[in-house]
Amino acid sequence: MEEKLISQKKPFYPISSALNRYLKQYNRWVFTPVFYEDLLRFSGSVVVYDAQDKDTLWVRVYYSDSERRDIDSNLKKVYALLHSDGNESSYPYLSVDAIDYCTFGNSKPFRVKIRNILNDNFTYFYVKRTDASRVYGLEFEHMLSPYNLNFLVNDTTLIEEHIAGIPGDEFIAHHLAQCSPSEQAQIAKEYVKFNERCMIRLLGDMRAYNYVIIPTHDFDQVVYKIRAIDFDQQSFEGKLMVYRPQFFKENFPMVSVVKDKLKQDSIEQYKIEERSILAKRIISSGNRLKNLVTIMQEDKLSHPENHDKLSSEIYKFTKDEAFQKSRNMGDVMRASFDYVLRHYENQNMANLIRS
Repeated sequence: MEEKLISQKKPFYPISSALNRYLKQYNRWVFTPVFYEDLLRFSGSVVVYDAQDKDTLWVRVYYSDSERRDIDSNLKKVYALLHSDGNESSYPYLSVDAIDYCTFGNSKPFRVKIRNILNDNFTYFYVKRTDASRVYGLEFEHMLSPYNLNFLVNDTTLIEEHIAGIPGDEFIAHHLAQCSPSEQAQIAKEYVKFNERCMIRLLGDMRAYNYVIIPTHDFDQVVYKIRAIDFDQQSFEGKLMVYRPQFFKENFPMVSVVKDKLKQDSIEQYKIEERSILAKRIISSGNRLKNLVTIMQEDKLSHPENHDKLSSEIYKFTKDEAFQKSRNMGDVMRASFDYVLRHYENQNMANLIRS
């Protein structure tokens, strides 16, 4: 089933001039001192294994002495630009402990581990090739999810902050069964909301390793949240199921928990809640989201056959003619947000009439 859902490898799409202006307006554009291509000049690598001695599909790369000095210095500058104002005063206290390269997936990112030598605190960031699809995905996540996102981009290189949490596949394999019944019910609720949010904003390929579970201790309980960490498949594929995490086989254990812990009425209630929250975020985002969608409507982010199939499937699902009349993926996004807003406003009007 998985092979049928993801039908083809997604190409990288360039940043348009309009998107370039948008990114500069909102301080996302940066002239990085190091580029993705620079990190590809490693001279060797070793496999990175996890605590169970399993291949993580990441390799730790190393460089010649002359290359390493320049790369380390420039990566410290990138860290300062990403997390502060780029001030050089912090450089002497930073150490580039590791640079890892992912051999799996479409984006093939580098993961950089930065440590503060004064207190041994460390964090990660990622260096990737620029892709307009991913940039749109990151911006939509920033405005429409419960979480803000920090990233920087230019024509060739994308810098993303690390999103902490337990990878979904690891959580399913090692933690889900140990959760109490009440915790599983809470996870089921969050998964329903996550599934709905991905579908509305057309974020695809949320297989278990593309999202994380974030446990937070709150008084006498642990609260679980679900957060996407990969935005490569933003508005590309033509099958609506690709944008619904429930249909990926890796997520079937999560779907089973939903079926076991939630009644259908509760599932519908949580879907309505998430759509209402999304509508409020669309409204509160103001011109920023409107500008981004307008730019997207003039951009090329998928193949025509993918758009035709997706718009047709969503029309059958919603009976909203705006999807049928759409010309490209940007139009589909506009129609999706308008559809959510219209239903939210109609529900508010109905509540006013009843009161």
